Amino acid sequence: MTLSISLWISLSLSSSISSAFAVVAPAPALASVSATGPDLLRLVAIPFFAWAAVRDIKTRRVSSQLWIPLAGLGAVLLGWDAWIAWNAGGLVWTYEFLLPAGIGLGLVVPIAYLFWWFGGFGGADAKALMVLALLFPIFPTYTLGSRTFPLTTTEIGAFSFTILTNAVLVGVVIPIVLAVRNALAGRIAPVMFVGWPIPWERVPETHGRLLQTPDGLTQGGLDLDALRMYLRWRGLSLAAVRDHPDRYRDPATLPTDPNPPTDGAVAADGARSDGGEPLEDAESEVIGEVTGDHATHETTDHEDPWGAAAFLEDIEGTAYGTSPSQLRDGLEVLAREETVWISPGTPFLVPVFVGIVIALAYGDLLLGTLF
Repeated sequence: MTLSISLWISLSLSSSISSAFAVVAPAPALASVSATGPDLLRLVAIPFFAWAAVRDIKTRRVSSQLWIPLAGLGAVLLGWDAWIAWNAGGLVWTYEFLLPAGIGLGLVVPIAYLFWWFGGFGGADAKALMVLALLFPIFPTYTLGSRTFPLTTTEIGAFSFTILTNAVLVGVVIPIVLAVRNALAGRIAPVMFVGWPIPWERVPETHGRLLQTPDGLTQGGLDLDALRMYLRWRGLSLAAVRDHPDRYRDPATLPTDPNPPTDGAVAADGARSDGGEPLEDAESEVIGEVTGDHATHETTDHEDPWGAAAFLEDIEGTAYGTSPSQLRDGLEVLAREETVWISPGTPFLVPVFVGIVIALAYGDLLLGTLF
């Protein structure tokens, strides 16, 4: 893969070990850029993380295949840096490479794994942080003209840890932005820090969590991916549910041959997230036959309203931990409300990407500012 940089880059090697792999990019009309070979090659990863952030916003899904080549590149560059530092010897090997690399790998990788284990991170988030621990074990250095970036460094020197703290700080700002946005629009509610209201028509194409139940607002409502799984399983659209809620509350209308529920993702191109053909909204062909009282749409009591328990028993897995009561409550709200509060959640790869950019340009937002 070729690396496109706005400046013309030429490679020059000097005889000293400290600059043995220096890369110099002269561009007389603009400025000169210099960086070590490993640091320059690390910039190859930036477009990949930008793409992952965009993908995370649109689908909340990032393929594991993205991280494999980046992990391989990180391992090679880590070994390259180790070779340079070993040959330099002394404090360079111990304090400028071994200590910060050990801190980054020893902290960031376990943190990413533990947060994934306890459900704080998604799988893609954890993999991204682990790859960053390999790609950026120590602070890189880029000289542009008379300026050197990052502008600040830390005593710790673990660049992947700097990216992580930057991402966390960016993530902390998001609830504040949501609250200000809602306040300016006059939407004052207990959940104004975590979500906003949207028309029901946007729910099928929105990722996040419903913040309403029939009893009021909540922060533990229905996962919208689970809702899409249910609708695809039944072969229904949300509009059909709203048109005939009494009919579909009756578990007798459940499909005899359900569709694959998929993983509930909103595919960016409109296709199914599992790669299959888009499911058709063919309720008359998919749902069970509706006869007798079931066709009158009269509300009746059922042991399993909406067939929520039957759905969760039929599929593989747990539909993101959704319980039958959560699914029923969410369907009741969506069957009657014109506008609903949803939480988009935090697509963490976006703060991660922003954290990388800030780290490369400025450094550590927290430690660099405090110390």
